[in-house]
Amino acid sequence: MPAYRPEEIEKKWQAHWKTHQTFKADNHSSKPKYYVLDMFPYPSGAGLHVGHPLGYIASDIVARYQRLQGRNVLHPMGFDSFGLPAEQYAIQTGQHPAVTTEQNIETYIRQLQQLGFSYDWSREVRTSDPQYYKWTQWIFLQLFNCWYNLDTDRAEHIRTLQAKFAEHGSAGIHAAGGDEERHDFSAGQWQLMGEKQKLAVILPYRLAYQQDTYVNWCPALGTVLSNDEVKDGLSERGGYPVERRLMPQWNLRITAYADRLLQGLNTLDWPDAVKEMQRNWIGKSIGAEVTFPVQGHEGADIKVYTTRVDTIYGTTFLVLAPEHELVDTLTTPGQRGAVDEYIAATKRRSERDRMSDVKHVSGVFTGAYAANPVDGAPVPIWLADYVLAGYGTGAVMAVPSGDQRDYLFAQHFGLPIPAISDAQKDLDKQADPTKEGRYINSGIINGLTYKEATTKLIAFLEEKGLGKGKVNFRLRDAIFGRQRYWGEPIPVYYKDGTAYGVAEADLPLVLPEINEYKPTETGDPPLGRATDWKYRGQHEFELSTMPGWAGSSWYYLRYMDPENADRFVGEEAEKYWGQVDLYMGGAEHATGHLLYSRFWYLFLKDLGLVTHNEPFQKLINQGMILGRSNLVYRLDGVWTGIEKENDDDSRPSFIFVSKTYIEALSGPCKKDDLIVKKLDAIIGKVNQNSSRIKFRPLTSGENYAHFTPLHVDVNIVSNDKLDIDAFKAWRNGYQTAEFIYEENGDYLCGVIESEKMSKSLHNVVNPDVLIDKYGADALRLYEMFLGPLEQFKPWNTNGISGVASFLKKFWRLFHPEDGALAVTEEPAAPAELKALHKVIQKVAHDIDKFSFNTSVSTFMIAVNELTALGTHKRAVLEPLVVLLSPFAPHIAEELWAELNHAPGSISQAAYPEFREEFLVEANVTYPVAINGKVRDQRQFAATATAAEIETAIRESDFLTRFGEGRAVKKVVVVPGRMVNVVV
Repeated sequence: MPAYRPEEIEKKWQAHWKTHQTFKADNHSSKPKYYVLDMFPYPSGAGLHVGHPLGYIASDIVARYQRLQGRNVLHPMGFDSFGLPAEQYAIQTGQHPAVTTEQNIETYIRQLQQLGFSYDWSREVRTSDPQYYKWTQWIFLQLFNCWYNLDTDRAEHIRTLQAKFAEHGSAGIHAAGGDEERHDFSAGQWQLMGEKQKLAVILPYRLAYQQDTYVNWCPALGTVLSNDEVKDGLSERGGYPVERRLMPQWNLRITAYADRLLQGLNTLDWPDAVKEMQRNWIGKSIGAEVTFPVQGHEGADIKVYTTRVDTIYGTTFLVLAPEHELVDTLTTPGQRGAVDEYIAATKRRSERDRMSDVKHVSGVFTGAYAANPVDGAPVPIWLADYVLAGYGTGAVMAVPSGDQRDYLFAQHFGLPIPAISDAQKDLDKQADPTKEGRYINSGIINGLTYKEATTKLIAFLEEKGLGKGKVNFRLRDAIFGRQRYWGEPIPVYYKDGTAYGVAEADLPLVLPEINEYKPTETGDPPLGRATDWKYRGQHEFELSTMPGWAGSSWYYLRYMDPENADRFVGEEAEKYWGQVDLYMGGAEHATGHLLYSRFWYLFLKDLGLVTHNEPFQKLINQGMILGRSNLVYRLDGVWTGIEKENDDDSRPSFIFVSKTYIEALSGPCKKDDLIVKKLDAIIGKVNQNSSRIKFRPLTSGENYAHFTPLHVDVNIVSNDKLDIDAFKAWRNGYQTAEFIYEENGDYLCGVIESEKMSKSLHNVVNPDVLIDKYGADALRLYEMFLGPLEQFKPWNTNGISGVASFLKKFWRLFHPEDGALAVTEEPAAPAELKALHKVIQKVAHDIDKFSFNTSVSTFMIAVNELTALGTHKRAVLEPLVVLLSPFAPHIAEELWAELNHAPGSISQAAYPEFREEFLVEANVTYPVAINGKVRDQRQFAATATAAEIETAIRESDFLTRFGEGRAVKKVVVVPGRMVNVVV
């Protein structure tokens, strides 16, 4: 097979790798380990488009390179196979989600394998496999059975809390979480409690706990949605209305780990942007918690958290979240209607929308007043949707002179905006949050500075029992339940209304079969449809399932030891593989998956089950490949004479005009213009072919015609030329379309260089098509060649042909003119060794820096140089094959075998050794000048001294030719650069 045929080579080596498990990693090796991981993909029905493999190709290059460096590489792949899309499809079709999920996974595996990724498929995991989610459920049970001891700053088993209760009661317990649902009791009272009472007391301490929580509820989907799944008050999937609803939900106490999650970021080799996003999401602040007693409501106190307690005298109103627990109590009869209406409107907005909307001011007065704790002044209590019940205390101490949002609110509703500092300026125009100057209109802190005032106020509030200094975090506990079917069942059952964890011996709690995947008629989640599904035949199970991020929060650990039936990961395997050395994935997971994974890992660390402090040491976010869209231009017009919709005559022929003529036709035109005549002829033809209805183009002013640009499938466009036959077959109604072509008979499409790849924009390019035409190696190289890995890059299918040509040229170094193998055993010439060692040095540097695009350029330059030199020598080409193998593994395996190495063994080769001496030039070319003006060039040995060069110049014919008989004053030699003769 002398000619390069990727379609044959690639299938051959993919089959070889699969049969021989070439990339299977060993948990017991004397080699140093390297763990490279891709973010868990969700297998959608659409399969992969060319944008998806970008990160996979990069991580595979690293994995293959690390093997060449002598490391034992773990490079696994699996699937995040629970999720809402499969469930929605099941609701629509009645097909079990497991069936569609399996089909989607098969498509993904086929596509991933044909791209030649060096995955250890023996370690594949799927979150929907009961043998996998058994351990997800097991981790949940550990969370359920633990509390967070602030004294030891770690999670502990609930037994240690019970022991403290038995000895001291609730006194002296420092546990993570709020005190709202916790009760004071003595050791004696604890001893007298029954089992149910004790479990009720313990529940608010657990790391996995149940609580009434405001959630994004989508009635049409019948489930709770995360903030990421809601946009503009509608579900991201389906566009259904979403409302805020108070529901009993399982939560995970991630807030217990807030400070450790924050501090751990300092140890990670992650992009600064991702670390900053997590810092902002965690949102640590130092301030005070202040109590505002409500007038006329004994015991009804409003607690606020503020980082600017120094501004408390400037509080002119309080703002509560519409969901605040005191709203119903505080609202006066006269304000009841307005408050109820406002709350109803708020329910239709997501938290994200409420937080991000800074343009519109809305609110409603409750009719109630609180007392300012420092001076007793009455403070009106308002509701506003920019305050969220789940953030802080759900109440804000509004100081309009110092906060712009409060300022706009006060301005809108005519509330006072008093100055509180002598340094505040322009309060008639905007708020001024300055901490400079000294306080005015501020009672006990008048004349004090910011630091002095803060210290004095906190001491005053603590003395009066109306406040205290406090560190706060923006991070909230994670809602863990979803009212869906296709997810991990939460391993909890209920006895007499009390939640109990399923015994570990009874795991996995397998998802039961049900006849429909919608919520029940009574509003229960879909699991309410399961028949005879009770724990040990007696007790009702929890009907919610886990969220999509549950199984993906620990999958990297299961890859280390996927067959272990006794432990979620074996101790030896976990100690050997340790952290993920390189994690590749999208930045969109910064405050979701990456944060939850770190939380679970820290919890497992507290239990002594993992050995490091963080799961992922290095993170790289690959950029997005943007689609290159094509447009066709449809002539706008109206059809007259249509009588009824199903008339055959009422099916118009669309008219499309090639790109070149759009600008001309969209402006003033003359009837005798050639393009106008063409268009009129087409319109006449369309109308002649129709017996009754007629087409009339739209015009306005001087414009002769109007056009609508429409996205067209890029797969039926080549070099911006439309395949007319494919276009007519693409959509109903296009079969009779008419076209204005270019002079050469082509239809030219318009171009949008960079848009997100999307089915709706028809700019999705299927890798299968490109692999069939050019081969997987060409696609791998082209995606790397597009630009720096971490940047967004526009896709242009036209460019891949150049990379395919490079591979053919590389092949011909071994098979000149596609003939027989012509590799010789001759020693390499200096120029050949120089070309080779430039590649050895550059590729190693580039891979270490993840600069894969420049590596591809380096290969192209080297192959051009070696082709010009006529190189066919093993001493040069054999190491060159090894260097190319991480990027283009199929052609490399083929040529490696032809060079008489064991088939499929290139992964066990050693990375070629770089030798700097081969880059040292033997000779240096010097420009030679007279009085600074270059007249000639001369070569000298690279080792020649300045004195030797001067002597050679004086003894040469240079002065005879260019000196014009003038005497030489001196010769200046700049080593390695130039020679200047001064005359």
